[in-house]
Amino acid sequence: MEVREVALGAGESYELRLTGRGACGYVWTWQVSGDADAVSVSEAAPAPAEAVPGAPVERGYLVRGRRPGGRARIRFAQVRPPYPDEAPYDEFVLEVEVTAAP
Repeated sequence: MEVREVALGAGESYELRLTGRGACGYVWTWQVSGDADAVSVSEAAPAPAEAVPGAPVERGYLVRGRRPGGRARIRFAQVRPPYPDEAPYDEFVLEVEVTAAP
């Protein structure tokens, strides 16, 4: 599991790219803890690409700082939705500190 720390100004965004395993039925999910209202997370529009069947596909997620002084921890987990009790295939943690706008 990789852990990355970023500092964002209020209103500033950070794009995170994670490799997917959609051909195997896995999707990335996320959960925000800490000051959950300090950030927002959304899925970025996928980049147009010619995908080879069965090849990994990179997914983008946009994290935006919302409330200065907040600290949030975003845990991304690569799971297969039909098997909720199965351990994640991969995990990624993003620690975010939101500062005053630059």
